Order: sequence, then structure tokens, then C-alpha cells
Amino acid sequence: MQLHTLKPRAGARHRVKRLGKGESSGLGKTSGRGGKGQTARSGSSIRPGFEGGQMPLYRRIPKRGFNNIRFATIYSVVNLSDLNRFDEGARVDETALRACGLVRGHNDGVKILATGDLTKKLTIVADKFSAAAKQKIEAAGGVCEVAPAARKESKASACSSSENK
Repeated sequence: MQLHTLKPRAGARHRVKRLGKGESSGLGKTSGRGGKGQTARSGSSIRPGFEGGQMPLYRRIPKRGFNNIRFATIYSVVNLSDLNRFDEGARVDETALRACGLVRGHNDGVKILATGDLTKKLTIVADKFSAAAKQKIEAAGGVCEVAPAARKESKASACSSSENK
């Protein structure tokens, strides 16, 4: 094999679609852009949901009721089987879970679920435990500790202290 004999694999390269090269090419005249109008112009882009000025569907449909999404408490979920990577007798809290990459991003706490089996004796500190997870942890000889609600208290104290001043 020599450098000047190298070729790409068969089918790896496609011919370039040459637009505007005569009617018989199949891509002549409008060059695959259809008729006239906004989408035929260069640099055109219409945002998703735009219906040409007609009231869009997402605004036509009535909206009712309360949506809790803004006020919901969002927990990062960790399965029991993922905790087997820690050493026997280790203390597993949110900082340890973040260091391992099991918890990422912003959240209001960590919840341990019972998916999988725990084979090691661990002290697990989390905001919530499912009932089955708590059983499995204690059956393996581990301890479940509920994390102090520092996040919520600090938010509340910050609000109350600013109101008092």
C-alpha cells in the first residue's frame, strides 16, 4: 500500500447535487426550492409553529388549569445497583455521587430507588428513599440517613431576613 494508491471505500463518497443545471437534470429552474415565496429565497428560515400569520395552533387551543412545573420539586434519581461502585463501609452523599457522575446538573435533592441490588454495606445520605430501597439497604447491613433540608431552609431564611430589613 502506498499513499498515492489510497482511495475511499466504495459508496463512501456521493456525487454533489448540482442545482440549476437545466430542466432535464430534474433540479433545474427552481433548483429544488419549489415555487416563489419566502422559502424560495436565500437565507430564509421560518420558526417552528409559524403558520404564515394565521393564529398558530399552540395559541388557538384553550389553556386551562394549574401547571405545577414551576414549583415542582425535582429530584435526581440514583438506582441501588449504581451504588455498588463505592467501597465497603463508605459514606455516600450528594458530593460523592456528583464526583462519580451519578448526579449532574441542578436539582432539589437526591432520591434513591430500589432498581437492582446492593451488595455492599454503605451509609447512604439522601433527601428521599423509596420504601423498597430502604429495605434493601438495611438488608445489606447499610444505613439510610435523610439529608438535612439545608437548601430549603437557606432559601426560606434568605427570604425572611430580607423581609425583616
